[in-house]
Amino acid sequence: MDISIVIPAFNESSKIQMDIESAAAFFKDYNLKGEIIVVDDGSGDNTGQKAEQAGISDNISLKVIHLPVHQGKGRAVRKGIGQTKGEYVLFADSGCCVPYENIHRGLEMIKSGVCDIAHGSRKLSESKINTPQKLHRRIYSRVFRKLLSWYLKMPADLTDTQCGFKIYRGDVGRRLYSESVSNGFMFDVEIIYRALKEGYTVKEFPVEWTCDTDSRFSLLRSFRQLYCELRTIKGMQKKR
Repeated sequence: MDISIVIPAFNESSKIQMDIESAAAFFKDYNLKGEIIVVDDGSGDNTGQKAEQAGISDNISLKVIHLPVHQGKGRAVRKGIGQTKGEYVLFADSGCCVPYENIHRGLEMIKSGVCDIAHGSRKLSESKINTPQKLHRRIYSRVFRKLLSWYLKMPADLTDTQCGFKIYRGDVGRRLYSESVSNGFMFDVEIIYRALKEGYTVKEFPVEWTCDTDSRFSLLRSFRQLYCELRTIKGMQKKR
């Protein structure tokens, strides 16, 4: 198995078939052997059923995991990556904000030994932003980055910890996610922390990105959970 693509989904019935079909087209276009794993995170719509009905060729493996209760993106990604078999693993947000062809640059970085984990970043000068975030979300992003730098001493060369397009050596991804505990949106930060603690190298690469105006994330609604998860990660640092 060359590449496993994990797509976490919560109430994404209008997008999930496009996600799956785009991933399948990527495998076909580049003659890659791959699998697609969709994790339906307790959706209140028919996301899981729509995923199962996606039209793809028989030689591409599709697995749909149905979680009975919505517990957060981190749990969904952890569940999906734990089921992967690929030599390399990509987790990608629903909505195809980053076209799957962007994987090549990050994958080459891992294959050449530059890093063990390659993160897509919207903040690099070479990145192409087709539709930017709204102003208030860009402000939240800047504040959040400064918070991570101050509170968790996040390396300055990691410019975009929350971009939903990350590639792992398969063994590394499965190991790190098996150890993770964050169920919410801070799982990205926890995985980075664990990776650096265990001596893995994390690098970024530029991507083409289009803002999904239907994002499920709300800073105000999620603030308490974000704060609790950040405190948990900070506690891990103190135990080193």
